[in-house]
Amino acid sequence: MDNQKKEQSRFESNNENHYNSTNFSQSSFEHLNNRDENNQNQQNETDSPFDNYVSGDRSEQNFQPPFNQPNINYSAHFQEDPNNNQFSIQNRSKQTIKRKSGWLKKIVAYISVGVISSAITIGALMYFDFPIDKNDGESGYNVNLQKQSNDVEYTPTFASADQASIADVVEELSPTIVGVINLQQMNNHFNFQSQNVQAGTGSGVIFHKDDKYGYIITNNHVIEGASEVEVSLYDGETVKAEIVGSDALTDLAVLKIDGSYVKKIATFGDSNKIRPGDEVIAIGNPLGLEFSRTVTQGIISAIDRTVAVTTSAGEWELDVIQTDAAINPGNSGGALINANGEVIGINSLKIADERVEGLGFAIPTNDVFPIAEQLIENGVVKRPFLGIEMYDIADVVPFYRQSMFGNIETGIVVAGIREQSPAAKAGLQVNDVIVGIDGNEVKNSKELRKYLYSEVKPGDTIKIEFYRDGKRQSVNVETIEN
Repeated sequence: MDNQKKEQSRFESNNENHYNSTNFSQSSFEHLNNRDENNQNQQNETDSPFDNYVSGDRSEQNFQPPFNQPNINYSAHFQEDPNNNQFSIQNRSKQTIKRKSGWLKKIVAYISVGVISSAITIGALMYFDFPIDKNDGESGYNVNLQKQSNDVEYTPTFASADQASIADVVEELSPTIVGVINLQQMNNHFNFQSQNVQAGTGSGVIFHKDDKYGYIITNNHVIEGASEVEVSLYDGETVKAEIVGSDALTDLAVLKIDGSYVKKIATFGDSNKIRPGDEVIAIGNPLGLEFSRTVTQGIISAIDRTVAVTTSAGEWELDVIQTDAAINPGNSGGALINANGEVIGINSLKIADERVEGLGFAIPTNDVFPIAEQLIENGVVKRPFLGIEMYDIADVVPFYRQSMFGNIETGIVVAGIREQSPAAKAGLQVNDVIVGIDGNEVKNSKELRKYLYSEVKPGDTIKIEFYRDGKRQSVNVETIEN
């Protein structure tokens, strides 16, 4: 009975001590150590169910205070020492040392990774020869991944901070873009009278002004066949225009209107400085005056393109700028404009095919101005004249070509000669096959015209090489003005 009372007293004492020890203060550990010394003999006889709780790690436990309830089973979540059922203060110190050792290893590992990564980066920069520029007044280096050449001229874009926006350019140039109306005479079958009716519309650009007139550049095909031409101005007013001159081969024409209607003229740029990829806009009147001064945007797709065209003056190869800016019927004669707000081309034609999209072409301004100056001065473009009618030998049916000209497959057949013309005076005859001019081979009539009109001036003497009856011959021809 005495032993039972002693056991009950010990149990209550332990309950109170363990409840007060949950804060793990220094005084708690001293109290427990004193209790362990005083009750050492009793612990040898029996183990308290709270011993593991006292010696365990407080941070790893999930518990509730006992509140002197001996029948409740409390669990502490920790690992027991396999050799001993109790954790000692020495074991806790060893665990702390292990934790510190683990953090030290992690820090060393992080530093090692950083050093190795830096070494790899520097090695890559040196291997690939990236230029490294040191900043004056700053520590470290900046890697310059873009090499700029002093020989490259960079073209501004509409997005540049120091350049005008698209809206600014449009606002500046729109007053110089006009609509061109082609009026042709049509007979009225009811009253047997003729009257002018609208046959088509196009666009034009005001490019010059003198004391009396304002001059407009447009395409020849816009005004070709017109008995009368009218111009629709920026403010909507329509005025009569006069055709100063036109040239079918280059597809250019110049009109003039009273100078009082001209408030502004367009600025023209150097088309030789454009590059593929430069941003451009096109302004014109697609599908008629209803959509006047429509703006479309694109880029220069290619330069120095040559397009074969059929004109009222014959076959011709037109040098053009290619763009993906939309050029629709009615845009002909309108302006192709760069990011500086300068006209660098006169929109002329596009490839109309359901299989393609964005293939428009403009005549470069550097080709436009020499023609425009001649048209203003002379009304026509002065070119050297030979006085022959011709066709390509390649167009002849192979059977007849073989029987008439033998093995000759390329060249220009003389189909007719005008009397007293330079060709007649030089002795050229019908069915002669021209194959060269001044030592340059010509395979067709387009190449002959291109050389004659680009390299020869009226009055120059040229050497023409030809075949007659299978024999190659040559003759000098003194050209005249057409």
